[in-house]
Amino acid sequence: MSEPKEGQQLTNAKTTPKSNRNADTKRKLYRETMENVRKQVRIESPTPPPPAPASESDTATPTTAGSATPDLMELPRKRFYRQRAHSNPFSDHRLDYPTSPSTMDWSTIYPATPLSEKNKKVEIADIGCGFGGLMIDLGPQFPDSLILGMEIRVQVTQYVEDRIMALRKLHEQDPVYKYDNIGVIRGNAMKFLPNFFEKSQLSKMFFCFPDPHFKQRKHKARIITNTLLSEYAYVLKEGGVIYTITDVEDLHQWMVMHLEQHPLFERLSKEWEAEDKCVEIMYNATEEGQKVERNKGSKWVACFKRLPNPEDCE
Repeated sequence: MSEPKEGQQLTNAKTTPKSNRNADTKRKLYRETMENVRKQVRIESPTPPPPAPASESDTATPTTAGSATPDLMELPRKRFYRQRAHSNPFSDHRLDYPTSPSTMDWSTIYPATPLSEKNKKVEIADIGCGFGGLMIDLGPQFPDSLILGMEIRVQVTQYVEDRIMALRKLHEQDPVYKYDNIGVIRGNAMKFLPNFFEKSQLSKMFFCFPDPHFKQRKHKARIITNTLLSEYAYVLKEGGVIYTITDVEDLHQWMVMHLEQHPLFERLSKEWEAEDKCVEIMYNATEEGQKVERNKGSKWVACFKRLPNPEDCE
């Protein structure tokens, strides 16, 4: 084998710091174990053996120091779910999606909810849900509504799924709320939204701190565009609300401009926003929003109501 040139570094296991190799091993072990847990949860009976008493708060169960082996009773740890901040929505992500909303099996997302008996459907969607903070805070406020998070990144979706499973286990004996009405799927809302939702199915859609795509040539990848707004209007019922929040003023102005130009949306007043509990939750619940708060940044909010279809389009 030829000798490396002067200044060239070898990038194999021998030159990788031992601490990094140990971290990679722990991360791999953790994710593999949680994947097995997810598979087991999907196939086990709906009445598993009662667990040991758990804390009512959303806190992790203490584990052995340095242990990377997770337990279903503990909340997942973000450091084991490393992922890039954003993902290209135009890439081929090999996603699973139904051919139509009627073919979607929601029982795997909401296993404890009798969907067929009550004809329950998802009513609230968090598009690009990130680490799931908004859904987890919205769930107890809307216990009778099914809430779905859609996230395109693999590791982030798995983190939210593991977080929901842990919360359900921790609150299994809670007589008031058990987190059974929230769920997450890996999906691309820019391509497949009508495959999941019927016409006029949703009452609320959230777009919290979406990718700003600063470069002008990337603006077509923004989650709010004229074309996409027509799809959102299709799945939203009359009177339904689109909620937007961002820490990028240029993106805020872009979203407001496109929503105001669309004939099926009308902006709600600041007075309405001040009284709406979802705006308050959205402002502080997401991990991105909390980071902006810590950095003393600004947040811009805009909410729009779905208007009735024009008579000539009926």
